[in-house]
Formats: sequence, C-alpha cells, structure tokens
Amino acid sequence: MSLSSVLTFLVFSPLLGVLILGFMPKTQGKALKAVGFIFTLPSLVLALAVYFHQLAGKSLSVFSVSKHWIQFGGFEKTDPHLFSVYYELGVNGFTLLLVVLTAVVSSLAAIAVSLYIKKEWKGYFMLFLILETGMLGVFTAQNLILFFIFFEATLVPTFFLTGKWGYYEKEKAAWSFLIYNGLGSAILLIVIMILFARTGTTNIDALYHFINDPNVQLIAPISKAAKFGLFFALLIAFGIKLPIVPLHSWQLRMHAQAPIPVVMIHSGILLKIGAYGLIRFGLGIFPEQFKSVAVLLAILGVINLLYGAFLAFVQTEFKLMLAYSSVSHMGIILMGLAALNVAGIQGAIFQMISHGLISALLFFLVGVIYERTGTTEISSLGGLAKGMPLIGGFLLATAMGNLGLPGMSGFVSEFSAFLGLFQAMPVIAAVGTLGIIMTAAYMLRAVLAMTFGQANREFTGVTDLKGREYVPVLVLMLLIVLIGVCPSVLSSPLHATLLGLGG
Repeated sequence: MSLSSVLTFLVFSPLLGVLILGFMPKTQGKALKAVGFIFTLPSLVLALAVYFHQLAGKSLSVFSVSKHWIQFGGFEKTDPHLFSVYYELGVNGFTLLLVVLTAVVSSLAAIAVSLYIKKEWKGYFMLFLILETGMLGVFTAQNLILFFIFFEATLVPTFFLTGKWGYYEKEKAAWSFLIYNGLGSAILLIVIMILFARTGTTNIDALYHFINDPNVQLIAPISKAAKFGLFFALLIAFGIKLPIVPLHSWQLRMHAQAPIPVVMIHSGILLKIGAYGLIRFGLGIFPEQFKSVAVLLAILGVINLLYGAFLAFVQTEFKLMLAYSSVSHMGIILMGLAALNVAGIQGAIFQMISHGLISALLFFLVGVIYERTGTTEISSLGGLAKGMPLIGGFLLATAMGNLGLPGMSGFVSEFSAFLGLFQAMPVIAAVGTLGIIMTAAYMLRAVLAMTFGQANREFTGVTDLKGREYVPVLVLMLLIVLIGVCPSVLSSPLHATLLGLGG
C-alpha cells in the first residue's frame, strides 16, 4: 500500500465490512458481531500508524491524495482547476487527533454493540460501519463538497440506528435529530454553493487564500457584508451540531433515547463535528469575521456552560444529567475558541478530545448499569458500590475526570481554555468559572448518591464488570489519565496547527 492510499483505505475500509455483512445470513449472530467489530480495526491501526509517523517528526503531507473528480463548465482548456472538484484527503495535527479519536471510540462502541444490542445485528452493524466511514471522511476531506458528502453520510445511519434500536421515545428523538441537523445541512450547502460560485473552488486551503488575500481576483467579488453573512450561516449550521443553546433540545433527546453505542459515538465524536467546523471553516476561512464576534461567542460559551450545569444539577435521571453535562462542556470549547490565542484554542481542541473520551466512557458505564438494573434513576441506584464495586469505582473515577480533577484529561483542557480566555476577556472568564464549580457539584451529587448513597434496592445477585466490558472501560480510562499526566501526546501534533490559528 502506497502512503498516498493510506487515508483512502483508512476512511473506506469499514465499507468492506458492510459488503461482507450483506452476504451473511442474519441468523448468524456471533459471526455478524465478529465481522462488525473486526472491520473497525483497520481504520484504528492505520490511524495509530499515521499518529506515530507524525510523532516521529515526519511530514503528514505524504498521506495526502488529490485526484480530479468532477468538472463543472467548460474550463478544462483555459484553467483545469476552475470549477473542478477533486477527490482529496489529508490530515494535519488537529484533524489527525480527531481521526484517532473516531477510530478508538468506534472500535470500543462496536464492542458495546455486541454486548447490548439484542436483535438484528446485521442491519445494525451495516449502518454502524457506514456511520464510521462518514465520520472518518468528515475529518480527512480537504474540500467542502467532499466534506458535505461525508457529513450527510453520518446523518442517515444515525437516524435509523436511533429510530429502530433506541429506547421508548426513539422515533421522536430520531426525527428531532434529523430535522435539526437537516436544517444545518441545508444552510451549510447554501454556503458551499455560494463560495463555489464566487471563487471557482471548494478546496479549503485555496478558499482561505481567495477570501483573505485582497490581491486575488475572484470570479465574482464577495463584499465584507457577504463574507459576514456566510460566516454567520456557518456559525448557525455548526452551532446546531455542537450544539449552542438554544439549538440543543434535539441533543438531549438523542442522549436519552438512542442506544448506548450510538450515544457513545454521538457524544464522543458527532458533537465534535460542530466544533471542528467552527475551527476549520469558521476560524480557518473567515478569521476576520470570527474575530468580530469573539465576544459574542465567549458569552454564548458561558451561557452553554452555566445553563447546562444548572439543569444537570436538578436532574433525577443520570443519563439526562449527562446530556446536560455535554451541553455545558461544549460551552468550554466555545470559550476557548473565542479567546483567539494559542492557549484558548489549544484548550478548546483538548476539550474536544477529552470530552470525547470521558463522555464515551460515562455512557458506556450507564449502559452497563441499565443492563444490570433496568433503570438510570439516581434515587434507585443508591448503594451501587456495595453490589457493583468495580462499576461504582470506575464511575466515580470518570466523574472526577469530567469535573476536571488534576491528573486527568478534563483538568488539562479546562485549564488551558480558561487560561486563554482570562488573557483575552478576564471578566467573562471569571463568570465562566462558576460553571466549573457547578460541574463539581452536579457530578459529585449524582455519583456519590448512586455509589455510596442510601440503598433503596438490593443489589444481591447483580454481576459486576465482566468479560469484554473491561476493554472499553480500561482503554478509555487509560487514555483519560495519559492525557492528564502527559498532555504532550496531544500538544505535540497540534503545534503547527495552533501557530497557524492563534499565533
């Protein structure tokens, strides 16, 4: 395999699993589960190989691929690049971390599928692997049209995985997801088409040059007002995905009603597409417009942080509390980006990775608890540590990471994001620190009530953590601690990217 084909195989190898699953009888449950899991592994191995290639100080450009794909208009002879769409994949330090996160969480969520999905594994894993391909493609696409295609490829399987295999109000959650995200997609498509019509390209790097270099002669000029309008449209499109309050209600339903493997992927990866879009396209293509609304973004981030934390504090159902916690933690990403300096942007990216790992682990543990007890009501799970000490211990440890305990990934990301915001907007940052206090309050209140609180039920005969359940728990916990004690595993690949964005 040549280096230029690595990313192509990394992105599309899950589809080989879809092809094989399509020819397998749906009654062969064990074989279907095995094939579904196995075909998440090539992407994981290749993602780690590219990561260690970068850590060795070697260039990531050797993995880039660019092939002519679609030509619009009759410009082949005059300028073959004009109104051409290329199949182009590539990674930098930032996108590489998201690719590794996607591959890791997808493989671990596939284990959760084999453990907790009880029916129709063939259809589930086919949709699951299509979803993984879409996510990997989103973070490696180097032009907007290819990005949009992969972006849409994540929506359809998520809709069906939730609507068919979710909990009691699964159809409502699936339709809410599709309507909100479909609206965001429509707005994004309009922006892409306008940029393509005005510049003749959808290449991300070329768009930055065309939009921000006054010496470039565009096919049709874009005024400052038009640039701001395009940027604001991107803010709405990706703000829905993040989500930014008040565009968040669909996310709460998804976290409460989607099956646990889907929630692991949704909270761990899909929400990060919103932050990725704001960084890659908002800040990356429209830096002046981003700077002009930085204060607004910081305020929205504080609103997300405090609103999510307050409502998480009053929840009586643990899964819904975690849903509001995700809303709150997305506010930290917005606050870090709004700082527009190296520390803030680094904190925002760290928070994307950290929250992806912590939330995936928390929701996996929620799935284990629900499988054993049939409930996630906090009041019904008092004394959990007595009956399931390992599960209770890992739950408490993960909660410590979520509230930002030093030595875990949550502390590194929150400290860096707030450091950046204190440098840029100290008053807003000071208000935001209330959210950190609230996070500690609601996490400790819920987890301590569940693990060591008054027991309202007997846990005798309930099994503790067992078998394959150890794999996602130990891997995710190891990564959370590794980032906390050795943050250079993230900061080293990010160095060049951070200098370009916030330097």
